[in-house]
Amino acid sequence: MDRLRAMAVFVEVAEAGSLSAAARHLSEPLTNISRLLSQLEEHLGVTLVDRTTRRMMLTHAGREYLKACRGVLETLESAQNRIAGQTTELSGEIAITAPVSFGRLHVLPVIAEFLAAYPRINTRLILVDRVVDLLEEDLDVAVRIGKLPDSALLAMRVGSLRLVTCASPLYLERSGTPSTIMGLANHDCVTFAGVAAGQRWVFKSARHGRKSVRVRARLSVTTAEAAVEAAIAGVGITRVFSYQARAALEAGLLKPILERFEETSIPIHLVYRSTRADTPRVQEFVRFAAERFRSQRSLR
Repeated sequence: MDRLRAMAVFVEVAEAGSLSAAARHLSEPLTNISRLLSQLEEHLGVTLVDRTTRRMMLTHAGREYLKACRGVLETLESAQNRIAGQTTELSGEIAITAPVSFGRLHVLPVIAEFLAAYPRINTRLILVDRVVDLLEEDLDVAVRIGKLPDSALLAMRVGSLRLVTCASPLYLERSGTPSTIMGLANHDCVTFAGVAAGQRWVFKSARHGRKSVRVRARLSVTTAEAAVEAAIAGVGITRVFSYQARAALEAGLLKPILERFEETSIPIHLVYRSTRADTPRVQEFVRFAAERFRSQRSLR
């Protein structure tokens, strides 16, 4: 058995979702695909794929082996490219994850430009407001906002964000505008589970130092978009990343407050696995995205 070929076939079967689809993609007879997969399972002594007449599903061992196969095949491809000094056009898939709002507003335009520049590359974008395990989800690159924990991942800082505290003109006219951080304790607030999470807001500035206040959450939501909409509706004061409220601020639907107390800088990083660092398409995307992010004035 050609083990590398069998591994490549197994990866194709897993990605295609069936043996017949993999056979079509590889232009191979279905019997060859089935035989190689069976030989690989026999060699390993485990079942990689549960096959029935109605569906195909990876076993736990299959999911673990899939990650290993992808790593081996990509490392081999990268080494071959370096040794041969190939300048052929980049191809393959890049899997990326980013926070929902930031991904839609800032990451998606970069990906669209990247795909236009590299027609043979495909991208899978996962937008979720949680920290995704790159190895567990088999992802290449993550856009992370906030301080990074210690890990074996590689990281490149590409920008920063600031926080903005704001409310609708209607609310401020009705309830008054707080002139100090502690004044927030007497106001209705809209909180959400983000970097400025929970009911304690921390402000930092060179002139006023670090100040913390426990706010009264009249409404608690799970997304920044909902917090912004609630603030526009006059529910209370909210605190979000500047990009999340920019459209509402520019339209006059929200008004910033307490700006002199707020100089907090939140870092933005591109994070990627060391095992993918030498993969040409990942290398190029990280370089390409970092250049685009750093050129955006709103991310400085």
